Amino acid sequence: MADMRLIVAGAGGRMGRTLIHAIAAMDATLAGAVEAPGSAVIGRDAGELAGLGRNGVVVAAEVEPLLAQADGLLDFTVPAATLALAELTARRGLVHVIGTTGLSGENEKLIAQAAKRAVIVKSGNMSMGVNVLAALVKRVAKTLDESFDVEILEMHHNRKIDAPSGTALMLGQAAADGRRVDLGQRSVRGRDGHTGARSAGDIGFASLRGGSVVGDHTVIFAGPAERIELTHKAEDRMIFARGAVRAALWAREQKPGLYSMADVLGLSEI
Repeated sequence: MADMRLIVAGAGGRMGRTLIHAIAAMDATLAGAVEAPGSAVIGRDAGELAGLGRNGVVVAAEVEPLLAQADGLLDFTVPAATLALAELTARRGLVHVIGTTGLSGENEKLIAQAAKRAVIVKSGNMSMGVNVLAALVKRVAKTLDESFDVEILEMHHNRKIDAPSGTALMLGQAAADGRRVDLGQRSVRGRDGHTGARSAGDIGFASLRGGSVVGDHTVIFAGPAERIELTHKAEDRMIFARGAVRAALWAREQKPGLYSMADVLGLSEI
């Protein structure tokens, strides 16, 4: 089978440039690179922008003309852009890999609608390690009762714009699924002042921001006289990029629908 032809949305950002590197190193071909209108990188060579040397793919402001020559699109952008891209890829039945975070409940519904016409793989984190961690969190949460409090601590670089991180929310959802509770009803996103005692069964989140941290996540199960801590530390964005390309290659063989990295890695039944 010919190499999969992939477009990178948000090609000028740190993640976009890393995706271009990952595509060059794997069984895929860069079919296009796109940035928001007005970006300073529009018109530049995508390979040169990513530090690979010129590859002849020029960063464009419009994605639609590129879609006819592509098999899929890798999207680590912002919610508004992701929704527009989901509609465009759905019209053509292309693979759409979504790593965008900060999506609202209504955004999620619109993406699910688009997935009826296209293969969408969406995850708060594309790394193999984090997805294995999520499977472990679900299993531990299922095993331990509410005498073990669940707290999720995450830290990212000082330019991250959403909190809690998509990965933290993904881990929180895994804990909620394990306990068969509604995360929206049981999550605590911040504590300040005289808050009173912690409610049994709540899933707490704490977000730290600073420096150039790629991403650290720890899920704490704190019980009477003992504590379990499950931790993942990301050291290079390439782990997310490789996961995204791997997801696209897997999705190429799937029927239209909304999938996660757990599906890609065969972790859905754990």
